[in-house]
Amino acid sequence: MKLTRRSLLACAPAVLGAPLIGLGTGAAHAADVLTVGLIPSEDSRAMIANSQAMMDMLSKSLGMPVKPFVAADYNGVIEALRSKRLDVAYLGPFSYVMGTTVAPIEAFAVAETKKAGRSYYHSLIVARKDSGIQKVSDLKGKTFAFVDPTSTSGHLFPKAGLMKAGFDPDKDFGRVIFSGSHDSNAVAVQNKKVDAVAIADRILDAAIAKGLANRDDLVVVWKSDPIPESPTVWRKDLDPALKKRVQAAFLEVKDIPWSDQGMLNGFHPTNDKAYDVIRETASILHLDLKAMK
Repeated sequence: MKLTRRSLLACAPAVLGAPLIGLGTGAAHAADVLTVGLIPSEDSRAMIANSQAMMDMLSKSLGMPVKPFVAADYNGVIEALRSKRLDVAYLGPFSYVMGTTVAPIEAFAVAETKKAGRSYYHSLIVARKDSGIQKVSDLKGKTFAFVDPTSTSGHLFPKAGLMKAGFDPDKDFGRVIFSGSHDSNAVAVQNKKVDAVAIADRILDAAIAKGLANRDDLVVVWKSDPIPESPTVWRKDLDPALKKRVQAAFLEVKDIPWSDQGMLNGFHPTNDKAYDVIRETASILHLDLKAMK
């Protein structure tokens, strides 16, 4: 499967349906209204209704009306940022880094859910303890499952990690499959269908909680550096005073439902440098982010 801008945006860690927040500056928008874009996972009217708690909190903090707008996809949001039709947006980690190559945007806030209790996660390579696999070099000749070619924690990060460790994932495995989901990988390694798998730590925890795998049977062979969660970004050319107001408004939002990720603890400040780990991974994999479209 060819890695393209659209395929990476579609599989970004950010969940479809999470808010894409934009201050409309075009002729169709009033200067005193905050327009909030939403990517619909299902019915657009339901998405708008489900986002009302967020709209109300932002409106109260900013002292201006906040109106939701249903957007088509992440690629369209990046283009809207580039053309200054949006001022602020919510993007996935890879979509944000790709966006910085074509639009003057910068990350300023990142969400933390009650379930995760943090604003980052890790990619893992996991094997059964009885497989004899304890370190990366032990994977040579073994069967291995990635998740999807465009999965951040299920393919891109673990593949780059293997390459940094001197392991060639295209040649050194005995056999490689793409299972299609993190849960499938948890089941596959637990049931000895493959020798080892790539999986996100938070999804492994959930799979264990659901009884799909037993932690006592498994060993972590490799763990990535922290992967930052999806950022909320703004255009760099926004008025500094407006940036302060917008960031302050986001940092006040908390204890509301956040898409299908559960309750939101709140937002934390972040910056562009926090996403250098995404750029480093893209460099190791020789991905030309600007050319992906």
